[in-house]
Formats: sequence, structure tokens, C-alpha cells
Amino acid sequence: MTELSARLRPDPARSHGIPIAVLAEITHRCPLQCPYCSNPVELERASAELSTEEWLRVLGEIADLGVLQLHFSGGEPLARRDLETLVARAAALDLYTNLITSAVTLTEARLDALANAGLDHVQISVQSVEDALATRIGGLRGALERKRAAASWVRARDLPLTLNAVMHRQNLHELPEMIEMALDLGAARLEVANVQYYGWALKNRAALMPSPDQIDTASRVVDTARERLHGRLVIDYVEPDYYAARPKPCMGGWGRQVFNISPSGKVLPCHAAESIAGMRFDSVRDHPLAWIWDHSEAMNRYRGTDWMPEPCRSCAHKHDDWGGCRCQAAALLGDAGATDPACAFSPRHAEVFEAALAFSEGSDRYTYRDFSGGTPERDG
Repeated sequence: MTELSARLRPDPARSHGIPIAVLAEITHRCPLQCPYCSNPVELERASAELSTEEWLRVLGEIADLGVLQLHFSGGEPLARRDLETLVARAAALDLYTNLITSAVTLTEARLDALANAGLDHVQISVQSVEDALATRIGGLRGALERKRAAASWVRARDLPLTLNAVMHRQNLHELPEMIEMALDLGAARLEVANVQYYGWALKNRAALMPSPDQIDTASRVVDTARERLHGRLVIDYVEPDYYAARPKPCMGGWGRQVFNISPSGKVLPCHAAESIAGMRFDSVRDHPLAWIWDHSEAMNRYRGTDWMPEPCRSCAHKHDDWGGCRCQAAALLGDAGATDPACAFSPRHAEVFEAALAFSEGSDRYTYRDFSGGTPERDG
């Protein structure tokens, strides 16, 4: 094993290696109002965002850490007029760049500029295969048509395309059509991402939670499609934690190989970490990124395995799932250090399944994402 390989795949006994990927949430501004948005409920306004000069400095620090992949996200990253400048800087630093976008404001001219700056990959989110439902979920008329057009422009420029389909109770029936749409648009990968319940999605659990029958059907659809489309379309599938028996290794382990940077420069172990009450996150405005990665109290709070309670500490799977999701433990149990209740070994696991069943029969009305803390969907 080479030295680089050893650093990218650290020994399980080590708490962390070098980070391999960064999610740069460069803004919380977005033309959509999706009720499952992973951004925090308390969104950061444009006035708090890192400046172009600050981001250019931080990108250099990201490269110096040994990061390989940089994902420009939001909100909607296209809301930043300096996005091309940031992409060009990242490309010059040999970072693989991915644009995670709703694509509803993308133009051909903007895409050309981004491609010329060195953009490597585009990921477009989709809410539905049907115009009316896409409009209702995202809160913007004509969004689906714009996304289809943007996907065609991406493929016409020979850029790799991933579709991200966020699935929940009110659109899971469309999964077979979602898969066909990914094929029709020339996507190489489809992320079938069942909603995970943090932030805005936690606010909307009653409107989003699927039933067990829906998840069973979706799993069969994905299995069949993977076999049929092997070599043509890669399908990633994320099951809702509330129906899982094993916790997911969130972000590959807390502060282990991936981190987020918020619009204002806070460095987070995951995109939902700000939902944990009482945690303070250091900012790139106050400390070098390398110091934050190695020494930040927040980064080290749940790193490795020493923090784990029983039964996690004695579990044979602790180096596979790294204790699961801290944000979920905080949201459901009020204790971020508790055993992830999605795990079958948690003494509270049955409560999670019972909660899922109850929420799956809840109201279909959304609370939409916005800077005011949420706007209820109007009847009719």
C-alpha cells in the first residue's frame, strides 16, 4: 500500500485520516422551497457569506489538506456570481469539481463558462417526473422543464451527469418513471435518496414519511432496475433510517474523511451538524482549515470510537458504521452521544419504527423552506 493509499484508508485504530472530499455550501439562497431541504432551518443570509477572496484562500487550504473532490452546493450555488471564479481556482488546484444544483437558473452560456473554467461533473436534483407535483414540492412553476433542458445541455457538452431524486411518501410511486427519466436524460448515475429527517425534513416528517409497504416496493424496484441496467446506469439507494436495522456510517464517520463548509465559513462534520444544540463550530475566518480539521473541539467530539457508549463500544460493527448518525440521536433522543436509534441494538430502536408508522399516516401539507423559518402550504 502506498503512503497516499494509507492516508486515504486509515487504519481503523486511527480516529481520522486526511479528508478526501469537501461539501462547499457557498450560499443558502435558492429559488426552490423544498420541504426536505438539508440546510438548517435557520438559514444564513447573503450578507454573512464568505467573500470571493475568502473562498479563494480557503480553496487553497482545502487543496493543501490533500482533498481530492470538491462539491459546490447550497442552497443554489448558481446564485453566486463568482461561481466560475471559484471553479477555475479549484481546477487550477487539481481538485475534482462537482456542481450540485437545482439547475432551474442555469443557462447555456453559464454552463459554457463553468465548463471552460474546468467543471468536471454536474448533479441535478429532481422532485418529480410530473410538472404539477414538481411545482408543488419545489414551489416553482416550470422547474421540471428547466431541469430537463439543463440536463440536455450538460450531456451535449459531454459532462458527466448525475440525477438526485429525493424520494418520500408523496413521490415514491414515481420511482420507475424516475429511473426511466435518468436514462432518457443520459445520466450515468441516479441517486435514489429517500429523505433523511434533519432540518427542514424533520419539520415535515408527517408529510414526507413513507409507509413500510412503499419502502419494500421501492427496494424491489431498485433491485430489479440495477440488474436490468447494469453497465448503463449506476443506481445508489439510501433507505430511510427509520426503517433500517443498521445505522449508516454517516459521512464515513464523524470528522473522518469528509467535512462541510457553511456559507459563512463554519466547518461542520456533516451538513446537519448545526442541528445539534449547544455545539460550537469553528470558522475558516478565525482559524486555518488544517487546524480546524485536526484540533477543533467539534470535529473531535465524536471522532473514532473512544466516545462511544455501550452497546456501541463493544459492537463488532463499530468500525463499519462509526456509531451511526449523531444528528439523528440528537433529534430523536435529545442526546447526540447516544446510540443511534436507527440501530437494532439501540434500546430505543422500536420507538423509531413506531414513530415512522405514525408519521406515515400524517398530513400531506408541507411547510416550505424559506428565510422566515418556514411557510405552511396553503390548502387547495
